[in-house]
Amino acid sequence: MVNLAGVGLGLRRDFIDEFLNAKKVPDFIEIAPENWIGFGGRHAKLLARCVEKAPLICHGLSLSIGGPHPLNLEFIQKIKGFLEDYHIPIYSEHLSYTHDRGYLYDLMPIPMTEAAVKYVAERILRVQDILGKRLVIENVSTYLMPNAEMSEADFVSEVLQQADCELLLDVNNVYVNSINHGSDGYAFIRAMPKERIRYIHIAGHEQVEQNLLIDTHGAEVCDSVWQLLQYTYQVCGVKPTLLERDFNIPSWQELQDEMTRIKTIQQQEGGDENRANIFPSYTAAVL
Repeated sequence: MVNLAGVGLGLRRDFIDEFLNAKKVPDFIEIAPENWIGFGGRHAKLLARCVEKAPLICHGLSLSIGGPHPLNLEFIQKIKGFLEDYHIPIYSEHLSYTHDRGYLYDLMPIPMTEAAVKYVAERILRVQDILGKRLVIENVSTYLMPNAEMSEADFVSEVLQQADCELLLDVNNVYVNSINHGSDGYAFIRAMPKERIRYIHIAGHEQVEQNLLIDTHGAEVCDSVWQLLQYTYQVCGVKPTLLERDFNIPSWQELQDEMTRIKTIQQQEGGDENRANIFPSYTAAVL
């Protein structure tokens, strides 16, 4: 297993030039393989330059692991080839479905039932067999919980166990769901099998109504999510953590500020073994 550590950043074309020109870069970067597969020429050279700057992992959008239709085996083979071509150690996907007679361009919730656990776990096992590596599954934000027979925490834990896969713990999604469904985000964190957490996502969201949040990745991380991240480290140990920002892209300095805040919390909760390498001069100024 590759030793992923520190603070990462979801790489977007909006700030790829700033990333390539930066003196201090994240400990790792993440891309959606769908946005790069099949592109050669300038795009391939651009990605190769990014890989030279920081280790690369992948976070997919289109696997539709909980969807009603058969797995797209041709697509999975393309993913496998891409991971092998760029020596990418981690491929994560959403615990949701995105395809129903065509791509839905959204993350649709899976009914939280025992039957769904078995169905999804079998599909994950098939994907893992093709890829030759463990899949990393992300807990998603939801706005409805159709036909739920169990809690979200139990559903996620059961899928992880039956599929013997790993977890991408999205702390912002935990917070969003706690508001949308009136649940306890801290209890959700405590219920997660910490030995299966491969890495963490953190991001901002949009408040539409008092009890409705949308996981947009379009704002800075709010104080409540920062607090939940710190609690996650306290309960589960310090894990590699990646900042996502997809819309309303701020300056590179603002992205650095948020990554530095992650690193600061990691240092506070993890001790010397987690100290640093990302933005060392800037971190020293903050601390």
